[in-house]
Amino acid sequence: MSLPHAILTALLEKPSSGLELTRRFDKSIGYFWSATHQQIYRELGRLEGEGYIRALPAPTPARGQKKEYEVLPEGRAELARWTAASQDPKPLRDPLLLRLRAAAVVGTDGIEADLRRHLGLHRRQLAEYEEIDKRDFPPGLDAAPDRLRHVVLRAGIDLETFWVRWLEQTLEELGLDGDEKDRAFGPDPA
Repeated sequence: MSLPHAILTALLEKPSSGLELTRRFDKSIGYFWSATHQQIYRELGRLEGEGYIRALPAPTPARGQKKEYEVLPEGRAELARWTAASQDPKPLRDPLLLRLRAAAVVGTDGIEADLRRHLGLHRRQLAEYEEIDKRDFPPGLDAAPDRLRHVVLRAGIDLETFWVRWLEQTLEELGLDGDEKDRAFGPDPA
């Protein structure tokens, strides 16, 4: 149920077309809640049908013109209701962790390359978040909405820091941190 709420949040921040929303998801909300273009457009139609949003009237009618959406009072009320409700954390389901568990049974062939690929991806994402932090959150930015946006970004920074550290430690634990690649364990012989 979170995608509609992510869209309502983005539209309350700034009325947008579906294309603009997709771009904003790619640049901000998508860092912690991803959605495809098709999912966003499908959800816009559903939200409009439920009376949570509406397409703004176009200044001049034209065929093929992109619709810009805004949140209606019912949509704001739904987002406020959802924000105030409690929700339990979701259990972690990460395919990489499952693959490592499986490697304990069948061997580590191919694991090193993917661990290193993941490490590179998390390092790049961490660098991007840190750049956003420097650029968008200078000292003294103290309004409540800014603080809330900043704690969300800090969560991303902390998560990426965890993954980078964990992947480095995992490569070291498996003996894959240098020239000692032969220490990676294989299937248990017993």
